[in-house]
Amino acid sequence: MTHTTLSEPELDAYDRAILLALQENARTPFAELARRVGLSTPSVIERVRKLEDRGVILGYRAMVDVAKMGLPVRAFVKVTVAGDKLDRFAKMTTKIPEVLECHRVTGAESFLVQVAARDMQHIQEVIDSMMPYVSTNTAMVLASPVPWRVVEAPAPAPAQRVMPRATRRTRA
Repeated sequence: MTHTTLSEPELDAYDRAILLALQENARTPFAELARRVGLSTPSVIERVRKLEDRGVILGYRAMVDVAKMGLPVRAFVKVTVAGDKLDRFAKMTTKIPEVLECHRVTGAESFLVQVAARDMQHIQEVIDSMMPYVSTNTAMVLASPVPWRVVEAPAPAPAQRVMPRATRRTRA
């Protein structure tokens, strides 16, 4: 799936309302979405399909509590990688099941990797599996006051009027 920027048609108020509702509960029936946003069900279906086609909606999935799945220990691992190994490291993280997220970042580190594990020993094993390529600095997660949040698309900026430049009169 290709990702596009929003240089395409902007999201209108209906699209933004649909996106908010689907982020809160992706299983909301189209008829309920239509009632909430004030459109017909076919219009909502068409808008959702267009949002999917444009890559605004990337997919639908269940949000799970990783602790209840047996992985209660989480850490953010800041990873520094030599320039010639960036691609290799990025590919390697896709094969490590304990890696929840991997982001290429700016600053002293190359990547920020979120890891979930059974216990501290398991975290150590995951980090050690990365070591041939990298140096790491790990921050353990104590609590997550904002574990996930609905993303609200900003309303389009009002069009700015360009004032004509005053012409300067010269004396003859």
